[in-house]
Amino acid sequence: MASDATTRTETDSLGSMEIPTAAYWGIHTARALENFPISMRPISVYRDLVVALAMVKQASARANKQIGVLDAARADLIDQAAQRVIDGEFHDQFVVGVIQGGAGTSTNMNANEVITNIALEMAGREKGDYAFLSPIDHTNRSQSTNDVYPTAIKVGLGLDLQSLLEELDLLRRAFLNKADEFHDVLKVGRTQLQDAVPMTLGQEFHGFATTLGEDYHRLRENAHLLYEINMGATAIGTGITTHPDYSEAVLHHLREISELDLDTAVDLVESTSDTGAFMSFSSTLKRNAIKLSKISNDLRLLSSGPQAGFGEINLPARQAGSSIMPGKVNPVIPEVVNQVAFAVAGADLTVTMAVEGGQLQLNAFEPVIAHSIFQSITWMRRAMRTLRVNCVDGITANRERLGTMVGSSVGVITALTPFIGYTAAAALAKTALLTKRNVGDLVVEAGLMSRDEVDKQLSPARLSGLQAVTRAIPVITKPGAAEGV
Repeated sequence: MASDATTRTETDSLGSMEIPTAAYWGIHTARALENFPISMRPISVYRDLVVALAMVKQASARANKQIGVLDAARADLIDQAAQRVIDGEFHDQFVVGVIQGGAGTSTNMNANEVITNIALEMAGREKGDYAFLSPIDHTNRSQSTNDVYPTAIKVGLGLDLQSLLEELDLLRRAFLNKADEFHDVLKVGRTQLQDAVPMTLGQEFHGFATTLGEDYHRLRENAHLLYEINMGATAIGTGITTHPDYSEAVLHHLREISELDLDTAVDLVESTSDTGAFMSFSSTLKRNAIKLSKISNDLRLLSSGPQAGFGEINLPARQAGSSIMPGKVNPVIPEVVNQVAFAVAGADLTVTMAVEGGQLQLNAFEPVIAHSIFQSITWMRRAMRTLRVNCVDGITANRERLGTMVGSSVGVITALTPFIGYTAAAALAKTALLTKRNVGDLVVEAGLMSRDEVDKQLSPARLSGLQAVTRAIPVITKPGAAEGV
């Protein structure tokens, strides 16, 4: 029978506290709420972390039942309660702050209490009836924060990574689509922000797609570093309080539940204190973020203007850009991606310092490691989606402007140097710069090549390198040509 009281009394080793009757969390969570009003962001903002915690508790319940250290009735209740959390229920009960002292103990106890009270309610008992089902003796059986918390972080990141990779691949494909759309659009390539030689806009966008594809593979490779877990290590890796068969059993069940290729560390003492896998994974996220930022910088440059800048492409207009300048539209989507990259780079430094700060048999700073990486992966996933949907998919090319720029660019004369020689080409380049005239016209007027020959060599396929000149070509010389130009 449920009580009409608005609170229930719970007790721990420090004393008693009144807990809201409606709350599925208990006294350990309540103390964390008092102690850590820091981030004002509950762990529930990271859905996959909550799901991973429930998966670890579910796997432990099944393992404890299998090896006979927890009776079937209690184990099944914990199993069923954890499944409800995995399915998305009760996430609002995971209320402890993402930044906390205690190496994640508050997060582990929050999970223990919520899952226990769900199970109690399912059994027709009142919340807080821990004599029947205990958060510590039963839900946390064979476990310690020091193996549950890092394992849950790794599983959660493994789950989160899957959706990140899906968005990354969609963004890569979006750039490939634009590469195909712009395959015949000639433009001037630039090195050090100075005019270089021609290429196609399609090649430029294909390059964006290729670099994102490389990041896709690097992220998948680094994910495997996260799949080494330390369940069964308990406090410091010695496995105190666990059954000899627990570690193998819990691994089996957690692999089955999470569908991740997990494995138990060979040295549980080392694994419990080592957080290097988090640093490696964070570094790979940073690599992807910085490359996304570079692409965003390029999109901003290419679309700058639209009249007094590069003006080569048009980004979709997403919002008015000024409260004072009518008609101004800013590249707000690439700008927000830039800012996400800055945050990810900062988070990576935080992870690095937290990894370095670990001492002896445990790293007490895993909460800030978890928060930093989960925030990075969450923001990056959202940034990729908005970049794709609100920017890349709607990009158009200013074909006429690009054609004019290529025609008057001295860079195109590089393609003609095998035919007219470097000296003549240099002189014509200087003339083109001074007169703003079309390079091809100058070459024809100088009698160095015919119009057909010029048009052939300055075709998009030749200029972009898609159709290479592979045979030896005799240099056309005309005495005094360079001097008379």
